[in-house]
Amino acid sequence: MESNKRLTELSHGGGCGCKISPKLLSTMLHGLREQAVLPAALMVGTETQDDAAVYRLNDTQALIATTDFFMPIVDDPFTFGQIAATNALSDIYAMGGNPIMALALVAMPIAVLPVETMRAIMAGGEQVCREAGIPIAGGHSIDSVEPIYGLVAMGLAHPDHIKRNDGAQSGDVLILGKPLGVGIFADALKKLKLNDAGYAQMIQSTTQLNKVGTALGQMSGVHAMTDVTGFGLLGHLLEMCRGSQLGATLQMQQVPIWSEALPLVQAGFGPGAIARNWESYGHEVRLGEAIADWQRKLLSDAQTSGGLLVSCSPSVAMQVLEQFHQAGFHQASVIGKMHSGTGVSVEH
Repeated sequence: MESNKRLTELSHGGGCGCKISPKLLSTMLHGLREQAVLPAALMVGTETQDDAAVYRLNDTQALIATTDFFMPIVDDPFTFGQIAATNALSDIYAMGGNPIMALALVAMPIAVLPVETMRAIMAGGEQVCREAGIPIAGGHSIDSVEPIYGLVAMGLAHPDHIKRNDGAQSGDVLILGKPLGVGIFADALKKLKLNDAGYAQMIQSTTQLNKVGTALGQMSGVHAMTDVTGFGLLGHLLEMCRGSQLGATLQMQQVPIWSEALPLVQAGFGPGAIARNWESYGHEVRLGEAIADWQRKLLSDAQTSGGLLVSCSPSVAMQVLEQFHQAGFHQASVIGKMHSGTGVSVEH
């Protein structure tokens, strides 16, 4: 069986750009939490749209559980599997945990894709899990009209080391671990306009495991942490602001951006998720007069397997940056601060 179509042609969206918009998701979830059974041992649930659920097992162990899956963001099947697995495991690291095992979620158009292609997607996920030191211990598969792959991931952490997205403190420094621009790259790739240098940066970003989150979880000066994915930097920072009942200010010139993404976003490339994201939360963002529209789009760009966003005490900011840099996140940067107020201000 052979398909002449590229993987990205078989899906209407790709990567974390597939996510339902924040506004629609909030409407869908409205009222459901009030009907849920919430045991006392549940440390983190859906209350602040955090990265994973956390269940306290005992005084020294908390179980972290999450799931993530999406449609192809690249055409190479092995690379697609790598990206999807890296993205799913990121939620464990974003909570300060260490992954222990995963289950595969596989939905494939079996009448369209060759078996070798489907096997390569799953092999890519297996490779990433080996790098993380965990097994894929099972999973579930279905026949689907679009190719979908991802993981259910589980991890452990000491209950005192769990980093929620609602623990930021006024005066905290904000640090971002990876540059922005992945959604821009994905849109250019789908339109056959992404050059080799841009593709290399895209793969470098999306396949780099956020393992540094485990070490950051053990730092008392790190008050809150999340990863930047489908809602863009602004969307996930706003979740941190709402949960912490604080405001934030971003310094646009300090936000790291992939160099090859700059000319693309300035030329108008970008996924539909940018408009959906901005429509959902733009009313909570104050843009300085010097902020160009392409910069606004970058801040709303859906990142797949994006970087960790850390809110930490200024006294440990250099130590946090050192942890990032030693782990290979060479463009990690201080991008702003938390303070009293609401919403996000973006300054030049």
